[in-house]
Amino acid sequence: MSDSLAGKIQDGVHILPVRVYYEDTDFSGVVYYANYLKFFERGRSDFLRLAGIHHTELMDAEKPAAWVVRRIEVDYLKPAKIDDVLHVFTAFEKVKGARFSMRQSICRGSDELVNAKVEAAAIRMDGRPARIAKEMREKLEAYIQ
Repeated sequence: MSDSLAGKIQDGVHILPVRVYYEDTDFSGVVYYANYLKFFERGRSDFLRLAGIHHTELMDAEKPAAWVVRRIEVDYLKPAKIDDVLHVFTAFEKVKGARFSMRQSICRGSDELVNAKVEAAAIRMDGRPARIAKEMREKLEAYIQ
């Protein structure tokens, strides 16, 4: 399944192209470290969108919920620079209870620049964990690597 704005899922891995703009860089023209987290977030959100899981559905449910990042471990390997075209890769690894885990990487061509291990969770509006609904869990499990 593909949507030009949302990237594509290929062999169970979501691929999202991202161009580096001036606003993404620091004074030296290198991507500011925290902006890689934004690129990762876009990758996760668009993967879920293409998998048929929408943030608005969670919020509109009988018991509203939202996705939150519980833990992220990031390795910065090489810098990206203004005007670079990057690809954010997202692969799901596990879904259990209220949590799911995935691996993400950002590459420029064949060079891996940044990688991350991410654990996210569904929470209710009061901040407590919300078990991932069966239909959503099944959609995510279809992409587990």
